[in-house]
Amino acid sequence: MTHSDATIKWFIELLVLSTSVFVVTHILPSVHIRNFGTAVVVALVYGILKMLFRGVLIFLSLPLMILTFGLFYFVINAFLLWLTDKLIDGFEVRGFFTTIIAAFLISVIDTVLHWVIPGI
Repeated sequence: MTHSDATIKWFIELLVLSTSVFVVTHILPSVHIRNFGTAVVVALVYGILKMLFRGVLIFLSLPLMILTFGLFYFVINAFLLWLTDKLIDGFEVRGFFTTIIAAFLISVIDTVLHWVIPGI
């Protein structure tokens, strides 16, 4: 894969995650976003936070991950989404359970879009 192919793939991944975030804001009334541009910024920050901290958080919460058969993973994603909410102006998720549901839906929609769009 060339450098330009990797850049295009990364950009498509960002747009898919942005679309997932944007769709969730229209599904859940407690999640608000200013516009699609903000969704792109949210996807970028959320993706960076997941890349930097998810592995460490999973390792630190391994006993809970085992006890809940992996369901604590959704709490980790919700925490990262909550952190994204605090960092991005124009993006708001109200409530702990809404944050868990939003993180779950973003993951599901992102997965479905990857399944529907071949090659990403």
